[in-house]
Amino acid sequence: MFNSLTGVVTGKFPQKLFIETNGIEWDVTVPDTSLEKIPSVGIKGRVFVWMQHTENLMSLFGFATENERALFFDLLKVDGIGPKGAVKIMSNISVAALAEILDSGDVDALKKVPGVGPKTAGKIILSLKGKLSFVSNEKISSAVRKNNAYSDVIDALVSMGYDRAKAEDAVSKISSELQSDEKFSLLSQNAKEDSVFKKSILELAR
Repeated sequence: MFNSLTGVVTGKFPQKLFIETNGIEWDVTVPDTSLEKIPSVGIKGRVFVWMQHTENLMSLFGFATENERALFFDLLKVDGIGPKGAVKIMSNISVAALAEILDSGDVDALKKVPGVGPKTAGKIILSLKGKLSFVSNEKISSAVRKNNAYSDVIDALVSMGYDRAKAEDAVSKISSELQSDEKFSLLSQNAKEDSVFKKSILELAR
C-alpha cells in the first residue's frame, strides 16, 4: 500500500483534489481545512493518502500532513463515523482545534462543529479523550504560524510546494541569523520578508 502521492495538482474543489503522477490523475477526497494547505493548481505537491477498498467501492482519501491523516484514523474508530463523516467533521474545524477539543473532552465545543450532534459528540469524546494516536505537533505549528512575523513567507514557500515544517524551520533559522545584522534591522518589514524568503529558498535547496 502506498503512503503518499507526489505530483502536480490539477484541480481543487470542495473536499476534492486532483493530482497527476506519472501520467495518472488521481481523484482524492480531502477535508477542506487540509485542502487549504495543499499547493495551488499547476504546482507540485505531496498528499498523504489512505485507500478505502470494499467489495463495491474504492475511494482515495488525502491529507496535507501525517497528523491530519492520523486524526482521520482516530475518528474512524468511533462507532457510527465513516470516512465521509470524518472528512465532513475535519472540513469544518482545524486539526489543531479538533485535537484540543478531543484531548480536553470538551463536549459542548464539539457539538458546535457542523454535522456533530449531542449523541455523536458524546461517542467521540468517550472514544478519543486522551487517546489520540499522534504527537500533536500540529498545535505547535499552528501557534508558531500565528506568532511568527514571517508567517506570510512560510505560506508563500508552502504554496511553492515546500513542506510546511521544513519551511518553518528554514525561516526560523534564517530570521534568527539575520537578527544580529544591523543593515537588516533597518529594513522595512516588506524588505525583511523578501530577504528572508530568498535566503530560505536557498536553505531549502541544500
